[in-house]
Amino acid sequence: MAKLISTKISQQPNDKPAMRLKILFNLYNLLEGPDSRFFVYMQALNLALNGKVIDHIVPSFKKIDSFLKEWNIGVKDQRNLFLTIANVLKENKSSGKDSFKFLTKYLATFSGEDSYVIGEAKEEAVRAVIEFVKAPDTFWCDLLDMPAVGQLEKDAKYALVYQLLKIFLTQRLDAYLEFQAANSTLMKSYGLVHEDCITKMRLMSLVDLGSNESGQIPYALIKDALRINDDEVELWIVKAITAKLIDCKMDQMNQVVIVSRCTERIFGQHQWHSLRLKLATWRGNVASLISTIQANKVVEEGSQAMQGMAIR
Repeated sequence: MAKLISTKISQQPNDKPAMRLKILFNLYNLLEGPDSRFFVYMQALNLALNGKVIDHIVPSFKKIDSFLKEWNIGVKDQRNLFLTIANVLKENKSSGKDSFKFLTKYLATFSGEDSYVIGEAKEEAVRAVIEFVKAPDTFWCDLLDMPAVGQLEKDAKYALVYQLLKIFLTQRLDAYLEFQAANSTLMKSYGLVHEDCITKMRLMSLVDLGSNESGQIPYALIKDALRINDDEVELWIVKAITAKLIDCKMDQMNQVVIVSRCTERIFGQHQWHSLRLKLATWRGNVASLISTIQANKVVEEGSQAMQGMAIR
């Protein structure tokens, strides 16, 4: 009955959509069965999207994790849910980052599937890559680790899209400029703005320098890698700090940047190995500190005992 009612309510999304959405929410709250609740919620999502009243349903996305536990739905239903939410958020220009998050959740559900099933996600994988490249404030993602995205690498139509993603996540500005020069028409076909891509790649190149230059980056190296003038080096360092990509100090006297923290663009085997080394060093330093404290405590106690004997 609930399915029949909710389907009827959502059939005319352009006729008082806000009121229809409110009725669906009330119906949802009256229901107890998880299957019926999930069905009604999906109807509400589609009504919000088609009726262009997405602002009314966006606040509920914060509760999706608890909803998933309650509904206990299968993988196919999860895919439908995540993709629909991503589409809803895409219509809201201020929610691009959240749209990308749910799109990656959708793609992640294809891990472990065979190539035929993974093929269903090909278009959305391309969309995710383009959304990542376009996003001016997103500098990290795990798309390269997803089979749904990995299938693009050897795809005749989309191999260049995969190559572009790899450049943004593993290479520097010079690689992007070379790619753009050879594929400018492709870039334009996806609505990618060359100047915006250069800005993002400059920041990501600076991040890469911070990860690979032993904590110190000469100004001259930044100038060459980012293809900028001498007087622009500190400007781009400040931009990277503002974007929370790096924590550093600028040594103007010696013309170097001293990096204390740097965001990783990807987190693969190399990053795990680096993290293990840092943790091992930290453990060693803590153990050494504890040993020093204990040794000093023994010396101090011995000294106090000797003083006590001398007083007697």
